[in-house]
Amino acid sequence: MKLYTADKTELMDVGALEREGNALLIRGKIFGTMPMTARLSPAEARRGLRLLNLRLVLFLLSFLFRRS
Repeated sequence: MKLYTADKTELMDVGALEREGNALLIRGKIFGTMPMTARLSPAEARRGLRLLNLRLVLFLLSFLFRRS
């Protein structure tokens, strides 16, 4: 999975999602060269859910079925 900046340059190439205890590890490369591992804790995931509203949830449900 690749994440892009607003000007459509590659920001991060996610290579793996792994579980480590109660945390989610996101492994990938930043800007195509620098390896990185990010850790998402359950508390931070719950904080992220606060960013969602009804319109965004409905968009996310249809997001996977949209064309690029």
